[in-house]
Amino acid sequence: MGVRAWWDRVRGHEGRDASGFVLPAPPTEQDIRASLARVDAMLSDGNAPPVVTSRVARIAGTIDVTLPRLRNLGLGSADAYSVVATATDYLPEAVGGYLRLPREWADTRPIDGYKTSLMVLVDQLELLGSTMDKILDAANRSDAQALIAHGRFLQAKFGQTAGPDLTIGPA
Repeated sequence: MGVRAWWDRVRGHEGRDASGFVLPAPPTEQDIRASLARVDAMLSDGNAPPVVTSRVARIAGTIDVTLPRLRNLGLGSADAYSVVATATDYLPEAVGGYLRLPREWADTRPIDGYKTSLMVLVDQLELLGSTMDKILDAANRSDAQALIAHGRFLQAKFGQTAGPDLTIGPA
């Protein structure tokens, strides 16, 4: 802890930026899961079509699995930010924008060239889903790399034989 951080803490100014503005605390895993639950409730209340609910469920499931691994990405990383922002902002905003429209109009009237609001939303959900998949892969990759490194250490320490000799007959 630096002297400035210590002094701010002593004076009760911890969590303030240089202008004295109090910075909000980052969302916790519980906050993120609550936001996903609100999106699920929006879908149920808005009678969203299965094509939407299935994609949102996939995104929410990937986020849920990724949350405990955010530390592997680095808590201040762009990927960690993307997971939090997807759960608390991007996903609720996309779903909410669609659900605010009259259902038949949203599902039948072109708004972007030939695309209806439903098609636009599905494209957005596909993009969010593939991005969350990539981030989960990145979060898991650090554990996989650690496993590989540990295996190389064991090979260097104990030699090439990983188990008992199972050859049959004369050598």
